[in-house]
Amino acid sequence: WVPPGPHGQQHWPEGHPACGGRAQSPIDIQRQRVQPDPSLPPVRPVGYQRPGTPAFTLANNGHTAVLVLPPSLRLQGLPGGFAAAQLHFHWGQPGRTSGAEHLLDGHRAPAEMHVVHFDAARYANASEAQHHAGGLAVLGVLLEVGADPHPAYDNILSHLGSIRYAGQTTAIPSFSVQDLLPPRLDLFYRYNGSLTTPPCFQGVLWTLFQQPVRISLAQLQQLQGTLYSTEAAEPEPQPLVDNFRVPQELNQRLVLSSFPTGDPLWRHAGEIVAIIFGTAAGCLGLFLALHFVAKRTR
Repeated sequence: WVPPGPHGQQHWPEGHPACGGRAQSPIDIQRQRVQPDPSLPPVRPVGYQRPGTPAFTLANNGHTAVLVLPPSLRLQGLPGGFAAAQLHFHWGQPGRTSGAEHLLDGHRAPAEMHVVHFDAARYANASEAQHHAGGLAVLGVLLEVGADPHPAYDNILSHLGSIRYAGQTTAIPSFSVQDLLPPRLDLFYRYNGSLTTPPCFQGVLWTLFQQPVRISLAQLQQLQGTLYSTEAAEPEPQPLVDNFRVPQELNQRLVLSSFPTGDPLWRHAGEIVAIIFGTAAGCLGLFLALHFVAKRTR
């Protein structure tokens, strides 16, 4: 690992060869090039509302805030039986509203949350699963700024002060993890990619939800300005900011969507306009024809 931020990412393949692969994440999703696949089943979290544990562990690992999740949280709607491992965040720096990893038509949201799962039917944990194709499945949630604070995200953000420095952990009361997700779990983009940090293994099935979740500006600033990438003993603390990876080449990969691409309302409006113009042109042609016939008759 190198210090957080986009600087030095071009050197990752030197120590981690997979980081130079052709199926890397994140990507810039160009919505006009996405292939709709309505047969994709919706994502169905199981146990997310009642985690079955009195407390979660929240940690600062030096490059993000990680919430450890119990494997009793399961994910249905994917090819395989996936269990939760952890969730973490990516963000920018104070004063800037861009810090997400995935882009939509070149737009970078202020932050992004990833919920990591592993194929529990084939592997014992995420560390083992990450070495195998299809071993991991990650849910991506884009975080935008809204007018009001999001109460579910307060369950995490209000405790960041207890893990300010790298290596620190704290126990927080468990809560409904499903409340962190957008309401429409049937609307998403799907593609095959990788971990977005070294070792960048390319065995991740990505699901990026179309709907963002809105947090307040104050909550975003908590995420941007609370943590350090260095340990408490370091004489010069380094703020933990810009911990996102730059977008990677798609390289012939296919990006699917569970919904029709484009705006059906605009398409419908275009059809109406075409009908109006066609009718007007037809009426004008009929009028000219009748006028010509009447003139010849006279």
